[in-house]
Amino acid sequence: MNHLLQSAVSSFLPSLLGTKNTQRLSILIYHRIMSEFDFMRPAEPTVSQFKWQMEILSKYFTPLSLSEALMLMKYSELPERAVCVTFDDGYADNEELALPVLQQFGIPATVFVATDYLNGGRMWNDSIIEAIRLAKGPIIDLSGVGLGLYDITSTSGRVNVAASIIKEVKHWTPDKRAEVVVIIEGLDLDGELPNHLMMTSAQVRSCSDGGFDVGAHTLSHPILATQNLANAKREIMGSKEVLESLLGKPVTHFAYPNGRPDIDYKVEHRDLVEIAGYDCAVSTQWGVASRSSDRWQLPRFTPWDKTPLRFLIRLLMNIRNPF
Repeated sequence: MNHLLQSAVSSFLPSLLGTKNTQRLSILIYHRIMSEFDFMRPAEPTVSQFKWQMEILSKYFTPLSLSEALMLMKYSELPERAVCVTFDDGYADNEELALPVLQQFGIPATVFVATDYLNGGRMWNDSIIEAIRLAKGPIIDLSGVGLGLYDITSTSGRVNVAASIIKEVKHWTPDKRAEVVVIIEGLDLDGELPNHLMMTSAQVRSCSDGGFDVGAHTLSHPILATQNLANAKREIMGSKEVLESLLGKPVTHFAYPNGRPDIDYKVEHRDLVEIAGYDCAVSTQWGVASRSSDRWQLPRFTPWDKTPLRFLIRLLMNIRNPF
């Protein structure tokens, strides 16, 4: 019955929405795929959730690589309900857990890698999440660095504390933020912080060989709007050079860290990306791409609905929103 309802929705909703036969490209954004539900990362899909999401794409959409989709869109030959799957940051579970699912359904994807964190690195936000997970309670005191006192007596409290701290320090200067992260990592912890979250160089090559396009996501994942142009250029071009050396082939796709236009990156950063030789770049602006979209500011969107039917409906409805 569920499959019949999904099929009916897929057939009739585009006509009702006025999106039937439109050439628009949905680009989905993921970060991590979890082996099982993680209370500290409640928004991240598990493998089982990711499987039914990819099954939806394989049945009711046309999954394409980003390169193929942009080429077809350029010549007005994009198939109806074209979709691309992308991952940001370069987490090890992209290769370990997501890649087998994508191969099962024959779906290509792009993984955008922040290269400074390969081979045992840990992104600053993950340091905060994992330290708050392991911190001994009931209270942690970060008032000395301008953050205050936090109650971590409950699991929900730990989730909220980590999210609050990340939101607060995200746009701090990298040096100031790094100092705070070191202090948080130095809290009294019940265990060791993990050093296996990000991909190894071998896993990046495995992704490239196994069906992923590999794109750049800067060296150290800074908010580009907080950088001077010299540093921004180094971040944008440096990650490309590292990945091309690692893979022995051109890297032509780029993802802006955090990715909100005019907030996390500016037009001058968009121009640097084009000048650096990337064929396209993706943001986190919600919407779908069309032939009139800026190739160096392509929108992305992922429904986080917990049931296949809702996921399908929201993805179909988003096709109304070209950017």
